[in-house]
Amino acid sequence: MRLLNILALLPLLSLLAAPPLRAQVTFGPSGEEGEPFRRQQWLVPSPDTDIAAHALLFRPAGTGPFRLAVIAHATTQNVLRRAQMPQPEYRALVAFLVARGFAVLVPERLGHGATGGRYVEDQGGCDEADYARSGRATAAEISFALDYLRKQDFVRRDAAVVLGHSAGGWGALALANADPKAISAIIAFAPGRGGHANDEANRICAPHTLLAAAAEFGKAARVPVTWLVADNDSYFAPAFSRSLADAFRSGGGKVDFRALPAVGSEGHWMIETEAGVKAASLELDRALKPPLAKKP
Repeated sequence: MRLLNILALLPLLSLLAAPPLRAQVTFGPSGEEGEPFRRQQWLVPSPDTDIAAHALLFRPAGTGPFRLAVIAHATTQNVLRRAQMPQPEYRALVAFLVARGFAVLVPERLGHGATGGRYVEDQGGCDEADYARSGRATAAEISFALDYLRKQDFVRRDAAVVLGHSAGGWGALALANADPKAISAIIAFAPGRGGHANDEANRICAPHTLLAAAAEFGKAARVPVTWLVADNDSYFAPAFSRSLADAFRSGGGKVDFRALPAVGSEGHWMIETEAGVKAASLELDRALKPPLAKKP
């Protein structure tokens, strides 16, 4: 009798021992279109299969297909600041891009704001920072979002543009090894990691390591890069940014480096302002031109 009771309990015990069922992650629009520019909340894939990254999508009128622009946001090593980070929007830059016919995606990366999850692009400590690893991790996150949007009917499969700000720009440099038919241009606004070390202006963690990582990214680069920095950027000043761009170029990467006039009180955040987008408009228009079709 005892054996029969034990046998009867086995199915129940197996259920208790089984891992809990996880809710299936779904992607796509998660809200209605609104203003401005058909603003819509989306959920897109991330490197963590259990977490959908929150994103904002903006589109011109019509059905497309539109060229795609993906904006990669800045980050911070501070856990609390990351958790409290609002959904990045880059309103002035979005308006500029939509006016030129782009569908614009602004995805939030793991470890930030509403998306949450594990922060996969951690650079490590100041003295032993691994900038190459962190940049590649950021590039992978950008790729997950970009590849998903390229499968949508209203998006062209070719000639996408990646625009990155600060750490997002650093990740964009790591993504310069992509197929140039899929990504036609990368625009990096003050790209780098380790700026404002210990919250001190014009201090960078392990700058030589950052320079070496830039050269490493340049060796595999296939996509042309437009590198923009404001004259009053205290995270990656124009002189250091030029050295960083030269290191990327020395590895084989194609770079158009431009130092822009001072914007506001801190040029590092220029691209989040209308004044900053206006200051960069000529360079942006030059970089955003569709690639010329090769003659047969």
